[in-house]
Amino acid sequence: DGEAAYILLGIENQTDIHYAMPVRNIIYDALQYGKQVADIAAKHRTDGSKGHSRGEYLSGFYKDDKITPVITLVLHFGANEWDGPLSLHEMMAVKNESLLNFVQDYQVHLIDPAKLSKEDLEKFSTSLREVIGYIKYSKDKKRLTEFLTDNPRMLMEANAARVIKAVTNTPLDIPEDAEVIDVCKAVEDMMSESKTEGAVAVLAGLVKDGLLSIKEAAHRANMTEIAFEAEMKKLTQ
Repeated sequence: DGEAAYILLGIENQTDIHYAMPVRNIIYDALQYGKQVADIAAKHRTDGSKGHSRGEYLSGFYKDDKITPVITLVLHFGANEWDGPLSLHEMMAVKNESLLNFVQDYQVHLIDPAKLSKEDLEKFSTSLREVIGYIKYSKDKKRLTEFLTDNPRMLMEANAARVIKAVTNTPLDIPEDAEVIDVCKAVEDMMSESKTEGAVAVLAGLVKDGLLSIKEAAHRANMTEIAFEAEMKKLTQ
């Protein structure tokens, strides 16, 4: 329509569910609105303007003054579905609708990975899509594998991969100087390494029980005897 709207958008990142989020967001937004009013009043004082009425003079906020809308968006970086209240009324023990009609409600705007559909994920145009998708499927190996293999955008910024690593505790190998990471390959390498470590542990147990020689165990693990013995020492530390 040829019009533009200016807003202040606040992003609240949550790795854990906050069960008082409606009140927390109210405080954030109220402080921002209070700051806007105070700044406008201060500007009037600086300009030497005293307003056109006693009310304008006392409040410092004039009849024609406007404030900018504030929107706080909560971004949940957790695989578990958000089960906290999403409105102020949900936090109250009072359920009498007649009474609650006089109590201002406050809705939380939430992005929750567990509740997003495949179509919802496709609406994201940045690597946040892959980060949120990875979190969403992180507890389901089969669906996570499908998400990784079917997604052509898993080559992402290293910082996005670091978010995945930190939030989901996935032990991805991300070099400090890396700019981009192929997360699909990184996960495959991690799983391959994990399987190798598991196999070495089993073979080491057989050697310890006298059922296999180190030479035979090293051969089965496709390792040299020296390397296999070194891995055995790590397991006993």
